[in-house]
Amino acid sequence: MRPQRLIVSPGEPGGIGGEILVDAAYHGASPLVTIDDPDRLSAIAKAKKLPLKIAVVDDLDAADGLSSDTLAVLPITWAETPKPGHASVANAPQVIEAIRKAAGYAQQGLVKGLVTNPIQKSTLYAAGFASPGHTEFLGELDGPHAYPVMMLACKDLKAVPLTAHIPLKDVAPAISEDRIIRVASILDDALRRDFGMVSPRITVAGLNPHAGENGTIGQEETTIIAPAVTKLKAMGVNITGPVSADTLFHDERRQDYDAVIAMYHDQALIPVKTLDFHGGVNVTLGLSYIRTSPDHGTALDQAGQYTANPRSLMAAITMAEQMAAERRSHHA
Repeated sequence: MRPQRLIVSPGEPGGIGGEILVDAAYHGASPLVTIDDPDRLSAIAKAKKLPLKIAVVDDLDAADGLSSDTLAVLPITWAETPKPGHASVANAPQVIEAIRKAAGYAQQGLVKGLVTNPIQKSTLYAAGFASPGHTEFLGELDGPHAYPVMMLACKDLKAVPLTAHIPLKDVAPAISEDRIIRVASILDDALRRDFGMVSPRITVAGLNPHAGENGTIGQEETTIIAPAVTKLKAMGVNITGPVSADTLFHDERRQDYDAVIAMYHDQALIPVKTLDFHGGVNVTLGLSYIRTSPDHGTALDQAGQYTANPRSLMAAITMAEQMAAERRSHHA
């Protein structure tokens, strides 16, 4: 039998993850299973005045047997009682282990996909977390074949940063033909397999102002980006660029492509968050399974107020469901 549920990892329990999960589950985002303290989630639901059905399960088969409006919980007891607004180093090993378990279930095909609630990286680092971030850790867990590619997506834009969590001064040295070709190939495959596009249109942003203006404001466009685009076209990828980033994101221009590859983090994330701050989704391409995440952090300053907006998590859940359905159709 095909898996019936998405798994949601808890993220930092002192943040808003539990609150937005309870909200999303109650409002019927999808049949879900999570790894958490069921009493904690019940208390959150009660505080939010949401009569959510929560069931403790021993395994995923038991979760799949529940009604779709019931949040299934694989139970854990946190080392330290989570306190809203406070990230706990004591709980960090369990946060890491929950990600590891949830990713393992997704990799084995026991769930439809993985939706990750935000983590507090500084707390995990203090507990010995060695990966640069959440996405990189998932790539390590998935094995040597994995090449994680971040895509930020909302209704009107899909944007991939070629480089992500590195200082701006390190961006130019990190850009290479091979990297562009690999990222564009992964994006092209994902748009076909997971988003149902027959011939996805990809465009590539330049690094420098006005895409280098024929080499007068930087050489990366002419020496690295354009040659990579030429090679990708020869490989059958429907791709254009480099294009000046300041002309790429207005309403009319977005009709000309299905996804854009930006050169660095903010070049991709600012337009997505401007277009749909609460509905943006972080999608990881290049893994063996589906992974999405809300496009925001732990929001420790909001935790415990029970007012956190669940829209990004709900959008992440919806997108994971849609990707799973498309992937099943693709392999049917």
